[in-house]
Amino acid sequence: MPSPEQCLSLAVLLPLLGATFNGLWGHRLPRLLVSWLACGTVLSAFALGLYLFGLLSADAGPEQIRVQLFEWIPLATHSIHVGFNADHLSIVMMLVITGVGFLIHLYSVGYMSHDPAFARYFAYLNLFTFAMLILVLGDSLPIMFVGWEGVGLCSYLLIGFWYKDIEKSKAGKKAFVVNRIGDVGFILAMLILFRELGTLEFSGIKEAALGGQISVAVATAVGLLLLLGAAGKSAQVPLYVWLPDAMAGPTPVSALIHAATMVTAGVYMSARLHFVFTLSPVAMLTMASIGAITALFAATIGLVQNDIKKVLAYSTVSQLGFMFIAAGVGAYAAAVFHLVTHAFFKACLFLGSGSVIHAMSDEQDMREMGGLWRKLPITFATFGIATLAIVGFPFLSGFISKDAILWSAFSADAGSFSSTFAPYAKIIWGTGVAAAALTAFYMSRLVFLTFFSGSLRAKPEVAAHVHESPWTMTLPLIVLALLSIIAGVADWPHVFGGHNTFTHWLVPAVGTGTGVSGDHARTEYILMTVATLVALSSFALAFVLYAKKIHPALGRFTEKGFGQWLHIRLFEKWHIDELYEITVLKPLEWTSRLVLFEGLDKRIIDGLVNFTGWLARHLGVLGQLFHNGNIQRYLAIFVIAAALLLYGWLTPYQQKTETSLLQPTSNTQMVTSKRID
Repeated sequence: MPSPEQCLSLAVLLPLLGATFNGLWGHRLPRLLVSWLACGTVLSAFALGLYLFGLLSADAGPEQIRVQLFEWIPLATHSIHVGFNADHLSIVMMLVITGVGFLIHLYSVGYMSHDPAFARYFAYLNLFTFAMLILVLGDSLPIMFVGWEGVGLCSYLLIGFWYKDIEKSKAGKKAFVVNRIGDVGFILAMLILFRELGTLEFSGIKEAALGGQISVAVATAVGLLLLLGAAGKSAQVPLYVWLPDAMAGPTPVSALIHAATMVTAGVYMSARLHFVFTLSPVAMLTMASIGAITALFAATIGLVQNDIKKVLAYSTVSQLGFMFIAAGVGAYAAAVFHLVTHAFFKACLFLGSGSVIHAMSDEQDMREMGGLWRKLPITFATFGIATLAIVGFPFLSGFISKDAILWSAFSADAGSFSSTFAPYAKIIWGTGVAAAALTAFYMSRLVFLTFFSGSLRAKPEVAAHVHESPWTMTLPLIVLALLSIIAGVADWPHVFGGHNTFTHWLVPAVGTGTGVSGDHARTEYILMTVATLVALSSFALAFVLYAKKIHPALGRFTEKGFGQWLHIRLFEKWHIDELYEITVLKPLEWTSRLVLFEGLDKRIIDGLVNFTGWLARHLGVLGQLFHNGNIQRYLAIFVIAAALLLYGWLTPYQQKTETSLLQPTSNTQMVTSKRID
């Protein structure tokens, strides 16, 4: 049996091997072999992750498993090595990445079965899995950043997978560029930490933070810069705009990258560096505030979208906001637990939408659907379970994880940051409850419009071919739906007789957080009841408007006055893309064209280059006057040149001679002096 260190290294490298093989030779191989290789490498990595999880869970097991492979950047004071570290936090992420990733790989076998670029698609998926494992298992910020950039590259490749469609290609480019904005903050934070501490390893940074070597000012600067990076990767305000457009990629890509793994990288990074963030109340409050704003803002947009994937995209942005609320109030375990449960039910929802789109011949508009619950029974059942989980139906996984976040936000004014959070804790909690209410409404609307709301509204030629997806697509849906039901047991709260096992499991990696402690069962029961009643009210409203088919009344509300204005604002996504177009993109375009291109490039750089050519050309024309093949002219030029050279040589000598004749010698001066005396 390989050692734990060897298993850790092998788990990281297996997806890379799959990506390399399929990328180089997959187009020559049968599709069955390509799919077996792609799925098998990820499943093997998941099995190795389970083995490492068992070692860490043992009573006498280690707190972490570390391996250093080789020196990467040799420095005079502290060299940077390529190394991996599996602890209680990173092993959870590893299991999510490889476990959910395997299910999505399996689903893709059926979903992409007719695509001509089948091998290239699986090469990209494997490469993404490798990069994500580098991100969560790296033992230093530079190694994490390699994975951070790797998943950004793979996101660009997968979003723009159908690159011949210009709109899909633009969506990939948009995701890549927006993420680079956040990466600037990540890089600057690394530079500050290295200048202050001389190390970028997580263990060294943690030791310095606990030892008081990081001041509040440095922690604030680093925390805000890292938050900028997290906002870019995890699609928070104001850098969320790339994620809805990322739905241009294949639907399994949306499930893998934009629901279960990549977009949670910012949350993971915040939990990994919790010892830096907790030193700065300003950074923590900023994180919680951004999370609350994002959760509510994205939920409002999801209310009126008609594209089934766009609704889920804005739902993802909103749910990520909940995770940032938890991390911002110091409840890192709650943030990570919601990350895990969200991976299950949101991956199920995205894959379920893919099953619907597959059955509807690539139709994504919910207005063209309806009555699909009879034709797609497995898809409907699993989609319904995942919807109940995300809206917070009692005792499902989303209910448990979301309640932990709302409770942590409500009680933040009683924690170690009470003076900072006191004026804002209840506002953040109220914003979270409002976002949860909107989530229940738009997700219920999605289910009713898609699976109920009368008979199928699609064109006859589409309706005739609607059928349930193959087993490679329905099996992952069933597994994810079951996980959406039972995952809450992992962190069953004390108020229900549980022991918050998941929270205690993460204590060695993320600490106990900054929230309150003690028994507050009565208050928590009240908060649970409020959140549940609000969600059920939203569900009932959506049922009345859409399932009972009286939503035309809502249509009349949106036809005039404030209702029309609000509906347009929501449907157009509050015009944020247009705002960025006016305030950022156009000024950059004008500056690039007028200043850089017209001014610097054409006039200065091109001017210097063109002047060099002009000068050489005219010097050549001048030289032609002396090279025409006429020997008499050559002799004349030779004589003139010799005369000029002779004149130039004799002139200084003649001037020297005349000067010496005019000046008296030293003896003459002496004689003259004596005669005068």
